[in-house]
Amino acid sequence: MGRAVAGRPTGRHGGGARSPGRVAGRAAAPRGPERPAPTDDDVETDTHLASDWRVPDVEEERSPAADGDPGWLLGDDDRRTAPDDHDAVTELLAHDGPARRRRRYLWPGIAALLVLALVGGVFFARDLIGVFFPPDYEGPGTGRVVVEVADGASTSAIGEELARADVVASARAFGDAAEDDPNGRAIQPGFYELRRQMSAAGAVEALLDPASRVGRLEIRSGTQLDDTVGAGDAVVPGTLSLISRATCTVDEAGAERCASVDDLRAAMATADPAELGVPSWALEGVRRAEPNRRLEGLLAPGTYDLRPGIGAREALEQVLRESVPRLEAGGLVREAEARGVEPYDALIIGSLAEREGVQADFGKVAQVIYNRLAIPMRLQFDSTVNYPLDRQTLLTSPYDRATPGPYNTYLNFGLTPTPIGAVSSEALAAALDPTPGPWTYFVKCQPDGTSCFAVTVEEHDANRRLAQARGAY
Repeated sequence: MGRAVAGRPTGRHGGGARSPGRVAGRAAAPRGPERPAPTDDDVETDTHLASDWRVPDVEEERSPAADGDPGWLLGDDDRRTAPDDHDAVTELLAHDGPARRRRRYLWPGIAALLVLALVGGVFFARDLIGVFFPPDYEGPGTGRVVVEVADGASTSAIGEELARADVVASARAFGDAAEDDPNGRAIQPGFYELRRQMSAAGAVEALLDPASRVGRLEIRSGTQLDDTVGAGDAVVPGTLSLISRATCTVDEAGAERCASVDDLRAAMATADPAELGVPSWALEGVRRAEPNRRLEGLLAPGTYDLRPGIGAREALEQVLRESVPRLEAGGLVREAEARGVEPYDALIIGSLAEREGVQADFGKVAQVIYNRLAIPMRLQFDSTVNYPLDRQTLLTSPYDRATPGPYNTYLNFGLTPTPIGAVSSEALAAALDPTPGPWTYFVKCQPDGTSCFAVTVEEHDANRRLAQARGAY
């Protein structure tokens, strides 16, 4: 029997102590021919041989953490390929770096998009609110501002003009207020003095109030350039006074500024008539007239809207520019030429008929004028004597009739140098197409102002007695 060697089996099942590298339960090596018992010198050699008996494909399982290997965090593949702990962690951070950078650049973009979305939402919400609840001021407003409502302007156009002038907060608010007012569509063109930052409803109410109108003047037929004295010594404003009043404006401090009557007279007397807007058919007569009367009769009856604060010359130019088409609307130039009379003379005849008779008699009065001019015979109209005296009455005194002057038709033959007042379209039409008849005399014989016409002096004297009996004058 051989001797037992440390770390080596002594039998089939190996009852001796295990070698440090042995795995429990491993089968013993097959028995071979018996070998001689080893000597003490062989023990060291056998020990090395015993270590070589390990099966090469069987390894003892150990926990990586037990060996202090950080590679267990990376997995088996990374642990085997990582050269050491430091390199493995470095590689992990290196792989993670680009992702971190992408996330770092991505978040500001997302934040910017969120801000834009928020701002857009705010504006959208504001616009949406503005559709249903348009901005509007509260209260009566402050200060003064003049705005113009153009002829034919729609409600929306008026609202936009008011919003530009800061009268209302929005055109939409004004439109809604105008729709709510039963008279909201009855706003007339012209200039209005309003307040800034008024409520839309207040602006509509102010535009419907005649007291808010500024810059408007109305020239009535027969009105002279100068103020006149009427019945009961009442002063009737002349055209120049009406224009002056229309130009007045009040500044923020409450001071009033106007183009005065004297300013208007100076502009009329010094400006070149053609540059002022006098039509070619009237230039000769206008240049021949006295400077302070040269525009008489050329400023037609009707309404005019002047911007408050306008200058004297500009005001005259505007009124004259708008008057000429009104005078020519009935074919003044064409009809005058057809009758063989100058258009300016027809205007003078129309003004005389306007002052001497009522509308129903315009045609007959105009015919009397043509008949007397044809004879020739002095017109002998009291209205022409009173014209330079700025009186509207028909009666004259012997002294007045005997006083020389270019407008005294008791002394002079022919027509007056200029018209003697504003000429209505009816009087002008009568001058262009008078009522045919042989009359040379007429006198107011009815309380309603109508006249009785006569051919002879005897008939005329009879009509005068009839008029006195009726209390016509």
